[in-house]
Amino acid sequence: MAGELALVTGGSGFIGAHCILQLLAAGYRVRTTVRSLSRESEVRGMLKIGGAEPGEALSFASADLMSDAGWAEAVAGCAYVLHVASPFPPAAPKHEDELIVPAREGALRVLKASRDAGVKRVVLTSSFAAIGYGQKPQTEPFTEANWTNPEGEDVRAYTKSKTLAERAAWDFIAREGGALELSVVNPVGVFGPVLGPDYSTSILLVQRLMDGALPGCPNLSFGIVDVRDVADLHLRAMTSPAAKGERFLAVAGDFLTIQQIARVLKARMGRAARRAPTAVLPNWMVRLAAARDPAVAQIVPELGKRKNGSNAKARNVLGWAPRGNEEALVATAESLIALGLLRDSPNKAA
Repeated sequence: MAGELALVTGGSGFIGAHCILQLLAAGYRVRTTVRSLSRESEVRGMLKIGGAEPGEALSFASADLMSDAGWAEAVAGCAYVLHVASPFPPAAPKHEDELIVPAREGALRVLKASRDAGVKRVVLTSSFAAIGYGQKPQTEPFTEANWTNPEGEDVRAYTKSKTLAERAAWDFIAREGGALELSVVNPVGVFGPVLGPDYSTSILLVQRLMDGALPGCPNLSFGIVDVRDVADLHLRAMTSPAAKGERFLAVAGDFLTIQQIARVLKARMGRAARRAPTAVLPNWMVRLAAARDPAVAQIVPELGKRKNGSNAKARNVLGWAPRGNEEALVATAESLIALGLLRDSPNKAA
């Protein structure tokens, strides 16, 4: 109901900021958590780029996934909580617990505080990482019925962290959730309009392709979804009675290869994408690079694999109607140019 208070954890992040924008547009009052209140001006600046200057309709609370402090105050008076905050580093961690512990313990802190404060429903931002890994290859699209096997040989730290955090959340609700309701959104690679320099690892791919920072296209494929549609799905999962106790895979359409993504950028962005490579890198070359670069090593298990995901449940149950792959990619590129975040951006700071 408009006018109710909703909490968004991780408001300085890419998905979190877009969730704030859509909650404000729907008439909600919003509180968001940041690790340091010094980031308030940064978040408000991102929202201004997104077209919102909420004033007192937006408030801030300081809370950290690894500490109990601040969470009771953050959720106080809230009808809903969108738990978006979770570690997603661009490089591989030195130890998997650097991701797993904050993701799992942070989710449990938010759920416990929400239950104790009488929150109606928490929407947890999980990931396709909790759905499509550690299993035998399959020709059918992955759905919400699939779960990643965290012990699978292709499962890396981030994938394991999202899987274990979501499992822990469902277990908490089943055992001690009380009247608290839970819904989960599982996005694939999140693209779309960037609001500032703090954006997802998926966006980094578009940036590197357009800057010519990659020698070619690794033989990888993954799903695409626009961040505006991810935020829209969070709001639908927050309020729809049918979303209680359900997870929803957020994917726009068929998975694309990196080569297909590069071709879309070159076709739609013209000169701005002239440096984007379209040749596919041989797998052996990527493996050679992986021996020297831990970040590259993260992608080796996925080389040559073809996966797909279905958005039928979100469409049919919640009436979700996402933008297509191409629109999401173009919006990404246009925003990177507009904010001066590309090598040749006309607005690039000196």
